Amino acid sequence: MFKRLITPVKSKSWFLFGPRQTGKSTLVKSLLKANDLYIDLLPQRDFLNYAKNPGRLREEVLGHLNRVQGIFTCVIDEIQKIPQLLDEIHELIESTGVHFILTGSSARKLRRGGANLLAGRAYTYNLFPLTFDELGNVFQLEKALISGCLPVLWKTDEEDSLEFLRSYTETYLKEEVAAEGLVRNIGPFSQFMDIAAANDGETVNFSNIARECGVSVKTVQQYYQILEDTFLAFRLPPWHRSARKRLVSHPRYYFFDPGVTNVLAHTFSEQLNSRVRGRRFEQFVISQAIAAIHYRRLDFQLYYWRTNHGSEIDLLICRGKDILAALEIKSQRNIVREDLKGARSFHKDYPEVPVFILGIDQKERLLYDNIIVLCWDEFLRNNLVGL
Repeated sequence: MFKRLITPVKSKSWFLFGPRQTGKSTLVKSLLKANDLYIDLLPQRDFLNYAKNPGRLREEVLGHLNRVQGIFTCVIDEIQKIPQLLDEIHELIESTGVHFILTGSSARKLRRGGANLLAGRAYTYNLFPLTFDELGNVFQLEKALISGCLPVLWKTDEEDSLEFLRSYTETYLKEEVAAEGLVRNIGPFSQFMDIAAANDGETVNFSNIARECGVSVKTVQQYYQILEDTFLAFRLPPWHRSARKRLVSHPRYYFFDPGVTNVLAHTFSEQLNSRVRGRRFEQFVISQAIAAIHYRRLDFQLYYWRTNHGSEIDLLICRGKDILAALEIKSQRNIVREDLKGARSFHKDYPEVPVFILGIDQKERLLYDNIIVLCWDEFLRNNLVGL
């Protein structure tokens, strides 16, 4: 129903990662031709057959190759469930030329279990919730801030957003975490999820969260890593002139979708209060920027900037050691000079870097030298690529 902006190469194998319900299976099925092969590891019977005998994959691919008499694509859905299949896939790519598309909603077992990641024989892509450009004319900012951008919630108005998102978070805890054995005790992790969502986009204090959950600081750090590995959250490190300082400072984490955040943080409402709305708008714009950067394959790195005195910039877009742009995200429609404390403080330290104040329904205007106010979607659509 929605044309996705991701453009994987057609002449090579690739991984496609992303949270559940972002449309990975729908996307890859739309790319398949009549002679291609589709294998889903979610059904228990199929999972057990391949888990007991990974060599079965090789037998089936060779049998299919014999039938179609030509190169084809083999899709394996939820590859993280049986990482051992990657050894078979590696050999099949080398010996047959068959292309593989491998989807997954978790990379934890692959990255941390010594799995064969095909050593450059497969590219890696990520799929995100729908972007405002993918939604096109049906996009509504308020709906995105409340219910998020998972595709199922935009296909029809009949879906109850709150009930769907409640079920989604419960399914994640049950299937992705408990079933995969990512944590030993689901109770503290469930409590951690609520606390992490309530602190979405704030500088993380691991000690405080550990105290609230009744677990160690190391465990909280492991919990955040699980959120990253399962694509439910992304990490935004702080910017410092010293690379060493970046490693010891506290990061920020954002959940991948405002709707999921609202349910976990118990802030889901038909009308968000101004404080929550501002935070969800910041989360939304940053996640849309990440998706745009990834889909366009731009070589950017992202950070936030904050001084000891509390002045801050929500997002720095960098290439290596160079800061290309600073973004301050404001949900109010009336942006005045008094709102620019962080921008002016940053501009004093980095006068050569353009600072963009991204608001809603803004006409582009220059407030100070190199401090520009404009609409958030205009920046993402027109300014991002030109940095």
